[in-house]
Amino acid sequence: MAILQQLLFSVLVAVAIWTFGRKITEIRRNILLGKEEDLPGQPAERWRNVFLLALGQKKMFRKPFVALLHLVVYVGFIIINIEVLEIVLDGILGTHRIFSVPLGNLYPLLINAFECLALLVLLSCVVFLFRRNVLRLSRFSNSELDGWPRNDANVILVTEIVLMAFFLLMNSADTLLQSRGYGHFGDHLTGDFMVSRHVNPFLAALSSPSLVIVERAAWWLHILGILAFLNYLPWSKHLHILLAFPNAYYARIKPAGAMTNMKEVQQEVIYSMQPDLIPAGGSAETPKSFGAKDVMDLSWHNLLDAYSCTECGRCTAACPASLTGKSLSPRKIMMDTRDRLEVVGENIRINGSFKDDGRSLLGDYIPLEALRACTTCNACVQECPVSISPLDIIIQLRRYLIMEQSNAPQEWNAMFGNIENNFAPWKFSPDDRDLWTKDMP
Repeated sequence: MAILQQLLFSVLVAVAIWTFGRKITEIRRNILLGKEEDLPGQPAERWRNVFLLALGQKKMFRKPFVALLHLVVYVGFIIINIEVLEIVLDGILGTHRIFSVPLGNLYPLLINAFECLALLVLLSCVVFLFRRNVLRLSRFSNSELDGWPRNDANVILVTEIVLMAFFLLMNSADTLLQSRGYGHFGDHLTGDFMVSRHVNPFLAALSSPSLVIVERAAWWLHILGILAFLNYLPWSKHLHILLAFPNAYYARIKPAGAMTNMKEVQQEVIYSMQPDLIPAGGSAETPKSFGAKDVMDLSWHNLLDAYSCTECGRCTAACPASLTGKSLSPRKIMMDTRDRLEVVGENIRINGSFKDDGRSLLGDYIPLEALRACTTCNACVQECPVSISPLDIIIQLRRYLIMEQSNAPQEWNAMFGNIENNFAPWKFSPDDRDLWTKDMP
């Protein structure tokens, strides 16, 4: 019977890891559908971003209380899952607390630390549920979160609470059985643990066989919950738990507000202002397209941003266009980009290569009104905890609208004409631009 359980457990773990790996491979393929983007080196600065932004949650500490709760959940998720290694080895090898003997007196200290973290994670998730569903903070109440996005957040929080509860229940039943010297539980005496000992009075009246059922049920449900969570993660906004690290590493290291120019356009501007720089053979070849219409026209970094979005809404809450009632929501830009990318990825999976479905990111997912409402103030990038840039996607979509479709408001076209002819937004020739100074004393 024990061997059958070990075999079943090993198969479940292998299947969970395989299905997770397959989905992650699909996500990687989707991200690489984007165009190449050259990023400068600066590895020291990039690793600094990983530690400060991804692990240290630096940007979130503008609001210390919420930041501490989030840090507890994030660190708890990473550290407590170290304990999963012992559970997996116990399940495969048929052992019980395999690390308790080699670690000796260090083992209870580690489990006590895990339990304290588990309790803090549980309480933090309760607070987050309260903020989302009772206080209903404005950035969590937007219509763009209706349906799946809002349910997704609640599912994750409830799952975290349940997993931590099973962990504490498992330890409580285990230590009670140790104290009774029942079966193999008496072989490794760890003593009571700091948090789970407070659950003991509720289980003390149970018989030892009943306690074994409780311990085994909590053990199985805890590890099965973790394996299920692992496979739910790639379908959820909480994929940022994993992608926050590469996204922070590859974050664009440049001054705040700096935009990326198209080299071909920049070169033409230089040639128009300094004709003597034009090569003898004429200007460089005109690029095949300008800007982006669909996700394949964006860079791989834009697509990584889309998958890394936490949907926290801090970008939208800081957006002046959104605050004044415009249709622009930077969060929705990232959600729409990810949704479109998933559709394109499924199209490729079914057909072997992308088959035109008559839809595109521009227009079908992101409306023109939202793009035109953007003031390019960079507030969304500044507020994002993991340095995602909705602005970069907005700029590329607007470039396509204007440079490929000549689709711009009349006021913009007048300004563009002035810039092209007069090198300034105003309708004055360069020679006449300083005439107003002649009347000055």
